[in-house]
Amino acid sequence: MTTTGLLGAAHLGTVLPHEHLLSNTIREYRATGLLHDMAVMSAEVSAFVAAGGGTIVDVTPAEIAQGAAPDPLGVLDDRAKRRRPAADTTGTRPVANVLALARLAEETGAHVVLGTGHYRDPYLDRDWFDRTSADEIAELMVRDLEEGFPGTAVRAGVIGEIGAEQWYVSAAEERSFRAAARAQLRTGVMITTHAMRWPVGLAQLDILTAEGVDPHRVVIGHCDLVPLPEYHLEIARRGAYVQFDTFHRCTDAGQLRARVEAMVRLVRAGHLEKVLVSHDVFRTDHLRSSGGTGLAFIPERLPGALTDAGLDAEEVTQILTVNPQRALAG
Repeated sequence: MTTTGLLGAAHLGTVLPHEHLLSNTIREYRATGLLHDMAVMSAEVSAFVAAGGGTIVDVTPAEIAQGAAPDPLGVLDDRAKRRRPAADTTGTRPVANVLALARLAEETGAHVVLGTGHYRDPYLDRDWFDRTSADEIAELMVRDLEEGFPGTAVRAGVIGEIGAEQWYVSAAEERSFRAAARAQLRTGVMITTHAMRWPVGLAQLDILTAEGVDPHRVVIGHCDLVPLPEYHLEIARRGAYVQFDTFHRCTDAGQLRARVEAMVRLVRAGHLEKVLVSHDVFRTDHLRSSGGTGLAFIPERLPGALTDAGLDAEEVTQILTVNPQRALAG
């Protein structure tokens, strides 16, 4: 499900399954955390398309979609745009964010898939989560997936990214995960997670599968920031996707080499079909226009790096195209 409607998986092309095109993480990254410049982002997405890219999955959750859209009428001043993001009463993306992303897809020719759901501590509105049941939260996600984001005709295509901030899943985060699981069981879509620095992806997978989710419909994110081969192997053994998705760090050759080695290790262990890659662009300094990798780094640079490391062309295509298509379409 893209911003323009249903699309056959074979037409998705090369897929970036974990990006943020318009997002607001200013509460953590005050100088660089606001992506809302449509002209700049249009150039970044166009570079991805020119490099052979087809589809971008924008996994910006409700909490960091707030204040992350252009303001053509000039009705918001900088302070209003930069205020602390918080879930609104519907727990969904604001209309301006959804419509801006749909316009971005139309302008660039990229297919854009939108996520629904909730982020992680400390972004979660604890009071809202305390007062809203998992079933109620799930109902709102199902609405986004089946009817469209309120005020638009655009439907979400995935759940996520949903996450855990620490090495454990907090109470509010657990409610978010259980709600996501229940929405997934009703819709069949992919769930994609935030599991950074610690091997908390296994605890996330435990919650989701306890609710009945098929692990083959789960993507555990940020695995390249948890450099434990046994962690990667265990996720794959359980049937979930292992996503190496912080290629925005690969302005350093050593960072690229470490990720390629981890991916090849997993492939050689028999888990080629479980490897996904993306940049996780979410700050202005990640953009090519600011000296970062931008969104074209993976289609431009990764195939050659993987081939040099010993993978053949078919294996590279599996990682960049076939695996994310299967993850999205089931």
